[in-house]
Amino acid sequence: MTGKADARSGTEQSGMDRLREELSGYANAQMGRLADKAGDKLKDVTGQLTDVADNPGSLPAIGSKILGGDSPLKAIVSGKAKGVMDKVKGAFGGGKGKGKSSGKSMNIIEVLDVGVPLRTAYDFWTQYDQFGSFTKGVQSVSAGDEVESDWKVKIALSNRSFKAKVQEQIPDDRIAWTSEGAKGSTKGVVSFHELAPALTRIVLVVEYYPSGFFEKTGNLWRAQGRRMRLDFKHFQRYVSLTDDEPEGWRGEIRDGEVVVSHEDAVAEEEEAEDGEAEDEYDEDAEDAEDGEYDEDSEDADGDDEPEADAEYDDEAEEWEDEEDADGR
Repeated sequence: MTGKADARSGTEQSGMDRLREELSGYANAQMGRLADKAGDKLKDVTGQLTDVADNPGSLPAIGSKILGGDSPLKAIVSGKAKGVMDKVKGAFGGGKGKGKSSGKSMNIIEVLDVGVPLRTAYDFWTQYDQFGSFTKGVQSVSAGDEVESDWKVKIALSNRSFKAKVQEQIPDDRIAWTSEGAKGSTKGVVSFHELAPALTRIVLVVEYYPSGFFEKTGNLWRAQGRRMRLDFKHFQRYVSLTDDEPEGWRGEIRDGEVVVSHEDAVAEEEEAEDGEAEDEYDEDAEDAEDGEYDEDSEDADGDDEPEADAEYDDEAEEWEDEEDADGR
């Protein structure tokens, strides 16, 4: 019995030893494969570093961040995020610099009737530096000259600035402009139409081209349109209720250049008003002269004499009638 037990125990021990050997071999094989993979990756990194040594401009973004002092985790996360951002930008046509985009634009068309004369509505519109006093979106406007001006506006929670340039301006008719900013560019026209002596229709047409990833994909560019519509109504309210007299710019601009200055335009308008006043005076004088001439001509022609003769004839007939009565 003892011999059989010892044999069985030896057999089990031999099986355990064999199992240990198999497990050890498997582990060694796995470690070998992992070492081979690590070696391959090390070769790749070595090759990249060699490329960087030959051409520093080819340094990968993640490696550059690590060498710059960022932690490896931060560098990897930011690098992957940038890769995703670049792909999305490519899909939306972004990442090619600022300025007008060839992508989708937003169109704004608004029509408002204002209960003031045409000239009053136009002159109020040309007072750009006053827009910040009655609108919610415009913070300040500074005019560099008659053509260009710098605007600072607030759209939702975003502060923005842009430079506007008037391309065409015809007094009491229309103003066309373009603008460039970090968030996009615009092309716009506002026109003025007289409906009655004290009623003016204003038509606003704007094309907005967003620039940048967040501007194109978020609601910020739509907020731009909503803000513009609301401020247009604020203009209507202000012009209709204010008692101030506007001092508008009366010059003329063509192709982005001033062709008639404000001073020359005002002088021409004053001359035209003086000419109209003289014409009215001359017409009144002619009417007065015509009236005096008619009275004199009536006297000269003896138009009053027939009336005197008629009175005389009546008195003579009465006198004759009395004599006839006495003679009887």
